[in-house]
Amino acid sequence: MNVIYPSPYWDYQVYRPTAPPILLDMKRGDVNGDGILDTVYLFGNKVDPTSLFADHITMGIQDGATHQLTIVHPPENAGYNPTLFLGDFNKDGILDIMVSMETGGSGGYGIFYIYSFQNNDLKKLFDVQQYNEQYRLHVNYEHGYKVSISSPQLDILFTIDISNKGYDYLSQFYNESGQLKQPTKGEVLALGALYPVVTNTGSTSYDLLAIQRIIGTTNADTLGNVENLISWDGHAFASKRLTVSIPGSKLITPYLS
Repeated sequence: MNVIYPSPYWDYQVYRPTAPPILLDMKRGDVNGDGILDTVYLFGNKVDPTSLFADHITMGIQDGATHQLTIVHPPENAGYNPTLFLGDFNKDGILDIMVSMETGGSGGYGIFYIYSFQNNDLKKLFDVQQYNEQYRLHVNYEHGYKVSISSPQLDILFTIDISNKGYDYLSQFYNESGQLKQPTKGEVLALGALYPVVTNTGSTSYDLLAIQRIIGTTNADTLGNVENLISWDGHAFASKRLTVSIPGSKLITPYLS
């Protein structure tokens, strides 16, 4: 198969690559719905070919019938381990295109976009920035060694018991009677992972499992994860089930067999 590399001079006012782009990933599938396999490429620039980091990341969609190449510039175009996934997310029977990459660093954030290319008409179905704006949750330490995760917008509340965190941790925020010394907030971080999942084995389409980390007052203090199962409702992705998961702890002696 001949790989079509974008010219290093395209869109020169925006991108000024100093070396030919590198093929980061490639997938084949019918993404425009004409019954002929198309090829989707992910290109980028690397300082070192062995590096996991790439910038100026660009997607190319080559029509299997006409061989015409459509170039797509994701809004965020730099990250680690950039990959492609083809699957039907909007339930129209045609494969959509998912672009994923990692930002690196201690936050563990991810960058995700999903595009439809039905009839060679590019439409963005999912944008990570829009998701992060839509699903904002508040994290507050409460009296009695509790932490609440809430969203007035979604009309939902979760409560985590942190009484097993130990004296050194709890004494930072609570007095001996379990009352907060002062108002204390945590945070739900931006989207960290987005997984295509099959929730209906009789269907060929995918839903998405979105995961965000819940932290206390420092990034190293993971309290749990927000897990949001979202599905295409005909117009956009909507939440089908939003839950909070917490890490396990060691069994105390009475529970040991």
